[in-house]
Amino acid sequence: MQCYTELVPPTAVTHSLVLPFLSAQGNNLVVAKSSLLQIFRTKIVSTELDATLARPSRAPAPFEGRITNDDDALETLGGDALVSRPERGNSTRLVLVAEFPLAGTVTGLARIKTPNTKSGGEALFVAFKDAKLSMVEWDPERHALATISIHYYEQDELQGSPWAAPLSDYVNFLAADPGSRCAALKFGARNLAILPLKQPDEDIDMGDWDEELDGPKPVKDLSAAVVNGTNNIEETPYSPSFVLRLSNLDSSLIHPVHLAFLHEYREPTFGILSSSQMPSHSLPRKDHLTYQVFTLDLRQKASTTILSVTGLPQDLFRVVALPAPVGGALLVGANELVHVDQSGKANGVALNSLARASTSFGLADQSHLELRLEGCAVDVLSAEAGELLIVLNDGRLALLTFRIDGRTVSGLDVRMVSPEHGGAIVPTGVACLSRLGRSTLFAGIEDDDSLVIGWSRGQAQASRRKSRVPDPSAELEDEDEDMEDDDEDDLYADEPTVKRPAAATGGAKAGDLQFRIHDRLLSLAPIRRMIYGKHAFFSDGEDAGSTAGVRSDLQLVCAVGRDKSGAIAVINREIQPKVIGRFEFPEARGLWAMHVRKPVPKSLQGEKGGTTVGSEYDAGVQYDKYMIVAKVDLDGYETSDVYALTAAGFESLTGTEFEPAAGFTVEAGTMGQSTRIIQVLKSEVRCYDGDLGLSQILPMLDEDTGAEPRVLSASIADPFLLLVRDDASAFIAQIDSNGELEELEKEDKTLVSTKWLTGCLYADKSGVFAEQQADKGAKSGDSILLFLLSTNGALHIYRLPDLSKPVYVAEGLIYTPPGLSPEYAPRKGTPKETLSEILVADLGDSVHKSPHLVVRHTNDDLTLYRPVRFSTVGQTGLTKTLVFQKLANPSFARSREEVVEDESTIQPAFLPMRPCSNIAGYSTVFLPGPSPSFLLKSAKSSPRVVGLQGAGVQALSSFHTEGCENGFIYADSEGIARVTQIPADCNYGETGVVVKKVSVGVDISSLAYHPPSATYVAGCNSYEPFELPKDDDYHKEWAKETLTFKPTVERGALKLISPLNWTVIDTVEMEPNEILMCIETLNLEVSEATNERKQLITVGTAIAKGEDLPIRGRVYVYDVAEVIPEPGRPETNKKLKLVAREDIPRGAVTAVSEIGTQGLMLVAQGQKCMVRGLKEDGTLLPVAFMDMNCYVTNVKELSGTGMCLMADAFKGVWFTGYTEEPYKMILFGKSSTKLQVLSTDFLPDGRELFIVANDADGHVHILQFDPEHPKSLQGHLLLHRTSFNTGAHHPTSSLLLPKTTVPGGSGAAAASTANENEPAQQPQHLLLASPTGVLATLAPLSEASYRRLSSLTTQLTNSLPNVGGLNPKAYRMPAASCPATGVDAGMGRAIVDGAVLARWAELGAGRRAEVAGRVGFNSPQEVRSELEGVLGWSGLAYF
Repeated sequence: MQCYTELVPPTAVTHSLVLPFLSAQGNNLVVAKSSLLQIFRTKIVSTELDATLARPSRAPAPFEGRITNDDDALETLGGDALVSRPERGNSTRLVLVAEFPLAGTVTGLARIKTPNTKSGGEALFVAFKDAKLSMVEWDPERHALATISIHYYEQDELQGSPWAAPLSDYVNFLAADPGSRCAALKFGARNLAILPLKQPDEDIDMGDWDEELDGPKPVKDLSAAVVNGTNNIEETPYSPSFVLRLSNLDSSLIHPVHLAFLHEYREPTFGILSSSQMPSHSLPRKDHLTYQVFTLDLRQKASTTILSVTGLPQDLFRVVALPAPVGGALLVGANELVHVDQSGKANGVALNSLARASTSFGLADQSHLELRLEGCAVDVLSAEAGELLIVLNDGRLALLTFRIDGRTVSGLDVRMVSPEHGGAIVPTGVACLSRLGRSTLFAGIEDDDSLVIGWSRGQAQASRRKSRVPDPSAELEDEDEDMEDDDEDDLYADEPTVKRPAAATGGAKAGDLQFRIHDRLLSLAPIRRMIYGKHAFFSDGEDAGSTAGVRSDLQLVCAVGRDKSGAIAVINREIQPKVIGRFEFPEARGLWAMHVRKPVPKSLQGEKGGTTVGSEYDAGVQYDKYMIVAKVDLDGYETSDVYALTAAGFESLTGTEFEPAAGFTVEAGTMGQSTRIIQVLKSEVRCYDGDLGLSQILPMLDEDTGAEPRVLSASIADPFLLLVRDDASAFIAQIDSNGELEELEKEDKTLVSTKWLTGCLYADKSGVFAEQQADKGAKSGDSILLFLLSTNGALHIYRLPDLSKPVYVAEGLIYTPPGLSPEYAPRKGTPKETLSEILVADLGDSVHKSPHLVVRHTNDDLTLYRPVRFSTVGQTGLTKTLVFQKLANPSFARSREEVVEDESTIQPAFLPMRPCSNIAGYSTVFLPGPSPSFLLKSAKSSPRVVGLQGAGVQALSSFHTEGCENGFIYADSEGIARVTQIPADCNYGETGVVVKKVSVGVDISSLAYHPPSATYVAGCNSYEPFELPKDDDYHKEWAKETLTFKPTVERGALKLISPLNWTVIDTVEMEPNEILMCIETLNLEVSEATNERKQLITVGTAIAKGEDLPIRGRVYVYDVAEVIPEPGRPETNKKLKLVAREDIPRGAVTAVSEIGTQGLMLVAQGQKCMVRGLKEDGTLLPVAFMDMNCYVTNVKELSGTGMCLMADAFKGVWFTGYTEEPYKMILFGKSSTKLQVLSTDFLPDGRELFIVANDADGHVHILQFDPEHPKSLQGHLLLHRTSFNTGAHHPTSSLLLPKTTVPGGSGAAAASTANENEPAQQPQHLLLASPTGVLATLAPLSEASYRRLSSLTTQLTNSLPNVGGLNPKAYRMPAASCPATGVDAGMGRAIVDGAVLARWAELGAGRRAEVAGRVGFNSPQEVRSELEGVLGWSGLAYF
């Protein structure tokens, strides 16, 4: 069997909602990405502050430039633009609070205000596919979601007629009453589930009780509900739900379209758009929709019809409820907008010329706008002014304004937002809009990065605005500064800027809204195609030489986005650093670069302490000046040297009091406000001034015993120093105002008697560890905390300089529990972890950073904890309010290689983790050793472990000089030292991989890599107006066509892209109406005489000129030729050269592939698959063919074998073979003819051949060709082994790749069990891509691995909590409507779910040992070895 593992989480935003979720006063954004739920809060960042951080004395961090607004480019734009163009005003940024993978596909979100939630905020309804509804709330103590209830409506008796389609075929949506009285889930054909919600006084059914007339209100007697001391009344915020048949509400509700709950009604009231006839564009039906408003009586489970509006246009598809003062509902159609108020009065506006032809409903005429409203999104900008924002399907912005006479709407006006005012900042259509604040909203986009958009009212200084849309002018400042206030507190801020509708429609430029982008969420969706290629360098060879050893063998390149948001995403699993300098430095074992202030000479000191001295004496942030290096030479002699830092490197420094022979440096840094350099040696601590003059030596000497303990590790946090020595003692010192180190007295005897394993210091600047949570303004000197880990695994926290008693003690850290607190008490005999180091450091970026506890295991695995503070009544202090919550970290460190130790070689000291406060704007932690990695976290992501490309790292330090700003220097295990930077044009934290996204600006449907020229060829399609043929002899009237609102059709173009700088260097336009269908690089025979082979670009197209004309196809063969480049653009030395062209009279060319061993190609043309050979005259000679059924979506060949797969869009998978003597195609086997296949591929496993078929419902079907099986009819029927549900992540593209084995992993075990007499076969696996941005692998497992991992999945499912009460096992089962794909031979087996296996680390040590024993593993370490070969990118080391 196989294992399915997701490598990259979904990034396409499908739903969003803003509500006070974390607290009653909060304003949180909940984002759903199909099967991932994320919770954000907002933070106001001053762009003026960001600009000041980029002053010349400290060059701009690339990340700081990346988080500033630049809407014309990617999020990964460098920060150099900040120097020349400082911005003013505030920007709203998103900060991730928590994220939760879900075992289901989200179809709707709704907010509900319920009493007595744990956080005091509102509750959240999450609707899932197939009629599931979960009600969740925020649990501040666990810092997680708590499930209140889950409701299922999948019963057969709710489906209605037996011929009704399955639930998955219907559009299900969720709606909630604005008054929080009920929620409604429409599912199936015409079912409406109503979930009543209890109100605060609902327990006493006396809402109209008048105490003056009726006397005191009686209190409900609860004593009768108490039996044997137990309260039998279950307090739930909801009442039992019930299901209504819409046809029972009204007989005309047969075909519902959409519904929404309305505002300003005392009872739950919803408006529904429906019809008694089936919608049809071909039948002459017009104006058959009806809008009705119903009021629900939740107690009687009845309804009352309030109003009904008939004769509405048939293209209406959405109901948008509007708040006061407009009220009523807005009905959105494809060609018009209709408003229906509370009295039933309708006003509409036609927005294109087709509206008049499609409806007889009375509409105002604004058809000159020629807008297409299909797929648009609508949200309220200003309820008081009656302004709504419309985002069209192409991303353009429009404003809808209501003309109000009193409280009656008299008309609607729509006007476009000009590009100068930000009308083009959204590149494509949006899936959802959510109002974040008074002048910001969130636009969730499925096909591009999701955006936080802000707006302000333009003023008279509009002429000062630059041509760049995102550049905020000075007039934005006043409006944006008020965004820190909550919407609920905003009473008067909009009053001065609110224009009456007449002023808004009168063209007053001073009141125009100006839009700009504040923030964005990275998206890789949809992944249209993926390939792999090699890194490219310019011909001078300098880059190739300097980057040797830090570049991966290959890079994964994906075509992502749609329409104008089309882009190329370059993905690597590890950081490829930008090398500034490269040196041979084999003796380096430790690096510390630092900035220090020089001592101010007395001659320069003024009366006020030398306030006029130069910048080199300043305490401000400056470039690093010195670097201390710990060395071990070939003879094992330990020394330390100091170097002066230059722009891109370092040089030796002599003539100072620094003594190299003093010994090996364990730690170095600055103290005393950067006036002292601290060098921690194994036997002493040395203190230097800013000129490296020795000022103090502090020896490690125990005066009582005379012992001289050696220093093992050290931690510096000005003004304190912590040393952990080899006698398991801790030494804490403080530097005084004179720059002298003095040891602190250990008043707590436990501090002296306890054996300490490791420790660290942390400067709590955010107040997370403050005694009182509100005490965030504590002095920095009082916020230094000492963390110590004892040898028995207890965590002790002291608040320096007070060492009289610890402020927090947690005994169970060595058990790595899911939640660490002083109350945690493991059972006796619980297995312990082997820990080597702890570190508390800030992780984040310049927008937001927060402390994390990093626990390092002896095998270099990392366990991450986040401190969580929660307040309870009557409890204060850290002991009662602080809990360390374990974070998910599915990554494993590389397995250490066994090395024969030489006794004469002195082994280097333990390599501690290194916190870095600013590397490319990130506050990060680096893990050295054989698995070098950065712990990276952005404001919008969870912490991710991202590896550093290359060999193991022995030493690393941050490196901030004029030539390498906010970079780092490191020495690897091969003796090479590099001065590097993290590339600024990449994203690291949001997906867990390194992503470089390059915008192309056009839809990319296919992509191919041409290895000889090292270039990429992208097949792009763009829409253009469809023109009728003017020269048609049978339709003379076509030449006189006057239609202005023309339909659009696709037109293809080939773009040659250079990976040197990812620019388009050549473009080949196709003919009008010619669409690019597929592009492949094929190794074809180009000469019949010499049998010469050449890799050529093969392109398949379709020519579609209308529904009444047949589709024709065409095959192009291109080569990439070298030409003279353009001046100043050396990358433009290549062009596409046409080699062959073949017209296909019938059918489109939908797929091409290599086949056989003679350099021929397989072309899927219409209903045939034909083998063709390239002739020297530029024609394609057919030699063999096979008839297909309907439409071939995919063709794959098992390289060099002649065996190929052909996927039909409606008739399943065909497994065929091709022979060359004679030329012939043979059908080996077929799947079921009812299978709709999007893509297919081979998955060989030893001597077995599996076929993977991905259908349109998200199922992955595993088929097998086995002619020896009795049910296969000698192989004519493919065996169906199992099916697996991927949810919304339908695999549409796949790559069969070799799998790199991990020592001790499942791949190595499988390879070791192979027959020794047979040649070793490289294990392979499939890389899958989906429209939601998910990358996943499907890897074969050995029989032993499958059985154990399958059992482990079952144990983890039962042991771990599941968000929303969902069932991961049921989520992965195929739907009931899934057709049989072949002869059933699965024997109850299923694909192993890697998403469940990835949660293995969430268990504590004791629970892991227990589960491992149940499954059949000898130890948890054996489970880790098994998972290391299955999870993550371990099998894709070449990326």
